[in-house]
Amino acid sequence: MNDKIPKKENKMGTQAVNQLLITMAIPMMISMLVQACYNIVDSIYVSRVSEAALTAVSAAFPIQTIMVAVCSGTGVGMNAMLSRSLGEKKFKEADRAANNGIFLALCSYLVFVVVGLLVSTPFYMSQYPNSPTITQDGILYLTIVCCFSIGFFLQMTFERMMQGTGHTFYTMITQMSGAIINIILDPMFIFGIGPFPKLGTAGAAVATCIGQCSAGLFAMYMNHRFNTEIHVRLRDVFHPSWSVIQRIYYVGIPSTIMGSIGSVMYYGMNRILTGFSDTASAVFGVYFKLQSFFFMPVFGMNNAIVPIMAYNYGAQKRSRMIQCLKSGILYALCIMCVGTATFELIPNVLLSFFQASDNMLEIGCPALRIIGVHFPVAAVCIVLGTTFQALGKATYSACVSLGRQLVVLLPAAYVLSRVGGLHVIWWAFPIAEIMSLILTSFFFTYIYRTIILKVKDQL
Repeated sequence: MNDKIPKKENKMGTQAVNQLLITMAIPMMISMLVQACYNIVDSIYVSRVSEAALTAVSAAFPIQTIMVAVCSGTGVGMNAMLSRSLGEKKFKEADRAANNGIFLALCSYLVFVVVGLLVSTPFYMSQYPNSPTITQDGILYLTIVCCFSIGFFLQMTFERMMQGTGHTFYTMITQMSGAIINIILDPMFIFGIGPFPKLGTAGAAVATCIGQCSAGLFAMYMNHRFNTEIHVRLRDVFHPSWSVIQRIYYVGIPSTIMGSIGSVMYYGMNRILTGFSDTASAVFGVYFKLQSFFFMPVFGMNNAIVPIMAYNYGAQKRSRMIQCLKSGILYALCIMCVGTATFELIPNVLLSFFQASDNMLEIGCPALRIIGVHFPVAAVCIVLGTTFQALGKATYSACVSLGRQLVVLLPAAYVLSRVGGLHVIWWAFPIAEIMSLILTSFFFTYIYRTIILKVKDQL
């Protein structure tokens, strides 16, 4: 009955594509930049405690990445179904996607409570068995972040719902509010400013959870107040549809696997690098914080590309899909070229933000210069991979990520560490990205010929 009610077509099917992409992407890119700034500022504050504290917080990245991958993958599956349903004017199906997406987010949170309580200790002991300070700080940090991650899961889910309907401005507000609260509370809880207790690395975790809960509440309010195309009802949330969940996970699980692969890569690289020194591990952690300043805006733009592509695929508008893809590649290349230039020209300045010792500078400067070479290639791969998710072929993205990070990058890093030592390990990143470009181009050519060219282009 609801599907037959005529509604005005969403702007994703009518507004000029370049203008649409810019207006949808800029809020998310700004919010992602704020998130990246938070990640960097958080580590800068922690580095003031000690290099061991910085290493402990950085080492939590694999588990946090899995958390993001699970929530983001579910959101991708939800949004692919939601946006396509809106494009096909199936409004009840869009509501079902949203309500089941919330149910899955709550279930995922409970899983990570268990992870925080049972996995944190063996996770750190396997990496730093001879570094009790790093282990103690890291276990406490990771346990807090996992057990109080309910705000994170609610934030990402409700933000995805707003992104799926084109309301990216409100997503920017929620993400920025959480990150800003986090940045403000970080030094207070870490160093014990004013009435706040001095908690060290645990303080960074507490500030993170408070910021996430605040953003989650904002996202719920914004979605209820402004997202009129989606109707969330508690009775529907807690009465899940297994057929809808299956459709969400058909797209979402490959995306989750793709995101989780990064955590395996990080853990493996960390094991290789700690064989040289804890400082080499700290450099690797700092690199991941710094690269997020350039990768996160591209991912933010991708969050705009997915619903635009999915909507216009459902609405059978091929020319708009192609134009969106071309513009996305161009903008991503511009961002990543700036990233390459920054890593090549001022690596010492970047590292100095983290209280880098002479040893860290000696290891880190050549590392950043080598790794930064592959950023423009990564830009093309990321945007083309977004097409796979938007068209329901996320398994291709998972294959590319698996090949890049586990089949090529880790083995290459291991071999290079044995052949040339620490300073040549970093060449594994450009080598892996070249493989990624080859595989991504192969899959995209297949999808372009078999799916995109068959879209009827109804204008």
